[in-house]
Amino acid sequence: MRIRIVDAFTDRPFHGNPAGVLLLDTGFPPDAWLQQVASEVNLSETAFAHPLPPGGDADWALRWFTPAAEVDMCGHATLATAHVLASAGLATGLIRFSARCGILTAETAGDGTITMDFPTSSLTPAPAPPAVDYALGGAPILSVHDTAAHIGDLVIELADEKTVRELTPDHGALRAFAKRGVIVTAAAEDPSCGYDFVSRGFFPAFGIDEDPVTGSAHTALAPFWAERLGRTELTGLQGGARRGLVRVTLAGDRTLLAGRAVTVLDGELFASPPGAEQAG
Repeated sequence: MRIRIVDAFTDRPFHGNPAGVLLLDTGFPPDAWLQQVASEVNLSETAFAHPLPPGGDADWALRWFTPAAEVDMCGHATLATAHVLASAGLATGLIRFSARCGILTAETAGDGTITMDFPTSSLTPAPAPPAVDYALGGAPILSVHDTAAHIGDLVIELADEKTVRELTPDHGALRAFAKRGVIVTAAAEDPSCGYDFVSRGFFPAFGIDEDPVTGSAHTALAPFWAERLGRTELTGLQGGARRGLVRVTLAGDRTLLAGRAVTVLDGELFASPPGAEQAG
């Protein structure tokens, strides 16, 4: 079985956010096997996809697993999957994915930019959880918002870009503060550098201390910063040591996420799903 590793939200190898991508011929193998593969790949997400019969609402079924659990929504691994499908000539134009969070689409432009259509997350003001100051190393907090069910992150606004970049959180303490993870964000210090806001994402409860570029989190960051900056088209820079750019367009209850991707590894997975050897 062919497996790829794709760096998403970047056009250069070893930047952005890497995702595993495994395309299946038919159906999903048992969940336990999917989880084992994702744990072996050991990236923030591994995407599994298989084609669906023509004439339906979607072209491919898509699921995502971290090294520890399945998740409801993932942006960078969806981008990586769309990149693989387009690069391999398995899909052209608009690709429709059926996922746990509903129907998602991705479309590749001539320059390689992939634009995805995701549901916009709601934002609900929330009190800062007890001891969050300690977990974030004493960084001053300007606001806290909870997000929609499929995201399950806390969005925490910090004072400035420098604070976000230099943050050294206590990952163990962060496990208690959200269903999925914690996103810290601040306005860009100098928007002329090509981005409007910065963020970093921490998901220790899912086996990911820091996710370099979290596409799904930008479905919450888009409305958050659109309201503050007065524009619906924005660019976010996410990451600590490893970073990537996400271009967002807020369109009401949908958010468009755009970025590039590059394949860095293309190999063969020898561990077949249970029963595959007999079926072959």
